[in-house]
Amino acid sequence: MTFPGGTTVNDPLSGVHTGSGHQFNFNWMAGADEHLIRKGVPRVTIVREHRRRLAQCFVRPRRYGLASERLDRPGAVVLLDGPPGAGRRAAATMLLDEVSGDTGLIDELPPTSEEAVFEPQADHRYLLDLSRTADDDFLVAQHTLVRYHSAVAECGARLVIVLPAGLDWLLQADLAPLVVRLDRPNGRSVFVRSLRARRVDFTQEELDTAELRHMYDAAPMRELARLADLVTEARDSRRFGPAFPTWRDEALAAATNWSDQVARQLGEHRDAPGRAMLFAAAMLSGAAADAAHSGARRLLDILRHEPENSFGLARPDLAEELERLSIERIADGRIAFRRLAYDSALRAHFWANFPELRSAFRNWTAQCLELPELTAGDRRALTARFAEQAFATGRPDDVSTLVEEWTGRPGGRSRAEAAAALELGLSHERYGSHFRAQIYTWVTGRITADLALVLTDVCQQVMAVTHPEQAAVRLRHLALRHEGPHVATARSALADLAWENPRIFRRLVDRLAADALAQGAGDLLLELLDPGRRSTEPPWPAFTLAWRALLMSKPAAAWTPVLRRRLDTLTPCPGDGRVISALVLAAAGDHVLLNRLYVAVCAWSLLSSEQVPTDPDRGADTRRRIAERFCQEIDRALGLDISSSTPGARGTGENI
Repeated sequence: MTFPGGTTVNDPLSGVHTGSGHQFNFNWMAGADEHLIRKGVPRVTIVREHRRRLAQCFVRPRRYGLASERLDRPGAVVLLDGPPGAGRRAAATMLLDEVSGDTGLIDELPPTSEEAVFEPQADHRYLLDLSRTADDDFLVAQHTLVRYHSAVAECGARLVIVLPAGLDWLLQADLAPLVVRLDRPNGRSVFVRSLRARRVDFTQEELDTAELRHMYDAAPMRELARLADLVTEARDSRRFGPAFPTWRDEALAAATNWSDQVARQLGEHRDAPGRAMLFAAAMLSGAAADAAHSGARRLLDILRHEPENSFGLARPDLAEELERLSIERIADGRIAFRRLAYDSALRAHFWANFPELRSAFRNWTAQCLELPELTAGDRRALTARFAEQAFATGRPDDVSTLVEEWTGRPGGRSRAEAAAALELGLSHERYGSHFRAQIYTWVTGRITADLALVLTDVCQQVMAVTHPEQAAVRLRHLALRHEGPHVATARSALADLAWENPRIFRRLVDRLAADALAQGAGDLLLELLDPGRRSTEPPWPAFTLAWRALLMSKPAAAWTPVLRRRLDTLTPCPGDGRVISALVLAAAGDHVLLNRLYVAVCAWSLLSSEQVPTDPDRGADTRRRIAERFCQEIDRALGLDISSSTPGARGTGENI
């Protein structure tokens, strides 16, 4: 069961699809603040739900136990080999999921590191998927693999690497002992567990057909998962009877037979209007019939097809055309095909067998998103279907082209579709790395404000879950290399990610401290150090370094509000001494900075309750005690007598 890493929502959250075709359930929308947000459950929850469903369906292959034993010790690295379709990525995910880690997440590493140094966290879990790496690229990727291996072994993390099938002879000799070759799991067991996970009722005898036995023996695990999805879809549609045998037969036909029927139907309808309607209906299945009609007309216009010499009432009406093409119009006016997943087979046929029209299909998709007959759900479905076919035909750049077009228009009407398309690309097994590289190219160049906003949200909500360090690199470029109101959103997203990941916090501070006067660096430090709603503890050395860089690069008027909000979070207890010590240490050795810090703390202690919006209930006495302790630390750093150090004891007349 090779699943695209964490892209489906399971059980009570949304619809489900885990097959080789990519049926995604996206709910992107533009919020009142004009920032893209993800409706529903957080991405982290989606990934965890995916892994829970994977665990329900997973069948351990031979030698899985050996891999599990090797991974049990800290610092272990396991390389998984096996035949194509045996579920190596699923096995890698399960191996890491069964090992307790410092977080509930698994970081996926890129084949080539973008940072000079890879610094894994102790007791953290990492996945490196090289299953689709070609011969030449595999030789290069091994250099990165060796560096990952050394770093993981040294710090006590764990790493599982999925090797490309059939390239074990290219593996370096010193890596060979780390390889565990998995066999194909029992196909019937995989199918049974997949059905049970979807709560499908069946008997063992109903699983014993010639077609199913062939699939048990030969089909990749992803195809067995897809077949279980089709059975579930047939059951839930309530159009194919009340019992498992009819659901099974319809699902098997959809999985194996429709390509021939589609070819026959297109052979029977060679007229351009008929084929245009079939294409539009397949891409817009589930939408209003009027939308399919408008879509067909747009395709004919794009292809510059000369209209027939019949006008108005002389033409066949829409009902006649739908009947001629075996397209149903159900009670609420939406269109559907009579057979299960027939629309999917039609889409695949058009994109696979009309290669010279793929660019036209892409342009058609862009235009159809503007059809007034489409709902938001229809647009999301169209986006997903277009991306699925672009990936299936090896044209991921078509998705990138539309993302640029959708975010290049004034008004940002298609930002939600652009974000959904990028999420599909980032979640794709084969093209995920392609889109991470494409996003890097975008953020290091000149882009529109809408594209920057989409990339910020995609990096924060999608890429950061599985590739946090790559997400941080891209957010850093968005925060420092660009201008406009969207930059503040990128700064906030990067700061949130840094507070969630101490390693990213440290690296970000190191970069900002090295060039604190660079454009945007000071503003990013302000965002990073603003406590906001963050309740986790920072890595204290990096926290101190960040404050020093901020104190030296920004005037007191800029950092005083941030300092006050930080002071508002403190209590006069010993545990908050680390914050005080870090702030004083940040200014140590520079009397001017220490004096400015002293003045700011004294001024804060004298604020009235009405002037402390973050905590108006805090009493002046509490603030005075915190400030007294703070000022004692400052005086000690200045080498002064601390016996008389109370707020304002030295006055507040320093020159700021």
